[in-house]
Amino acid sequence: MADFRRLNVGVIGAGWVGSIRANACARNPIVDQLHIAEIDPRRQSEIAAETDPVSVTDDWETLITDESIDAIIIAMTPETARFPIVMAALRAGKHVFVEKPIAPSIAEAEKAYAVAEANNAKVTIGYSRRFDPRYVFIRKALQDGAIGEPVTCLISRHSTRELGEKITGRSKMSPTSIGGVHDLDFVLWCLQPRKPVRVYSQQAGKLFNQKSDTPDHQWVMVTMDDGTTITVGVGWILPVGYPNYVQAWIEVVGTEGALTIDDTHKEVQFNTTRNGIQFPMSTMPGEQVDHVFAGSMYDETNHFLEAIVYGRPVMVTQDEASLVMEVYNAADLSAERGEPVLLPRNDPAGA
Repeated sequence: MADFRRLNVGVIGAGWVGSIRANACARNPIVDQLHIAEIDPRRQSEIAAETDPVSVTDDWETLITDESIDAIIIAMTPETARFPIVMAALRAGKHVFVEKPIAPSIAEAEKAYAVAEANNAKVTIGYSRRFDPRYVFIRKALQDGAIGEPVTCLISRHSTRELGEKITGRSKMSPTSIGGVHDLDFVLWCLQPRKPVRVYSQQAGKLFNQKSDTPDHQWVMVTMDDGTTITVGVGWILPVGYPNYVQAWIEVVGTEGALTIDDTHKEVQFNTTRNGIQFPMSTMPGEQVDHVFAGSMYDETNHFLEAIVYGRPVMVTQDEASLVMEVYNAADLSAERGEPVLLPRNDPAGA
């Protein structure tokens, strides 16, 4: 193994996702010191017991101003409050991993990437589907031409209303921009170098709309420049069968074959007289089971750390991040207008 200087890492936000990132750092020999910023005293105690960090604070700026910290992982909520932390960390010359979104707009994202380039800092976004072997198999098959030319791609993803309550309670972001964005990133990544040229979206709500501006679900259809169609649907009103349960179904059909992923997380059933049937091992990020972590976020975190110490590219490029933002912004605009939205700069016909 090549020699490298070990990293000091700060994790801002130690909730459900942040704790996965923090535990990955604590177990990675690349990391020397781990620092945590978390405002909830209960979570402070829990994450300290899990990861034995050098420091725990309720002030994220403490991590930014600490010159000994090399990299910052930003996982706090609400999602809409992350951008100032991203900019502060990059201006301090730190490498940054941030859960989506990186910024409220493409223009602001471009500013973040410009600061990162000026400070020779790496910045990437948590699009963890790229680290699930089943999903990567689809990409490889498409890139290798194993199913011929792609014709249509479908992803249907639904989570429980327990998770929906958490999300809609902290943010007014649409289902696509907060959940479907993972699937949009994945499909656009799979279909490279094809580009999206038209987006049509619809939203509907009968549950959460009673008390918030957030719909229950959103469906998005994307037309690519070669005619391939993408359909991505995401919702968060399933009955609670297990905390944070998420199920998905993926179909990719080509001229010479097809691929299907049954990602409904029902392969492990746990049935008790008290609670009935539940589905452990069913969350999208994955779950820790004793010494084993089952999920893609753990590997994704380690990839970011390795990219820093070995000087490798991060997984999500600026162009890819901007394209995903462009599509989910167009989806929200389409749902608002009730009509398709064109992305003319990607259209070879100049539509």
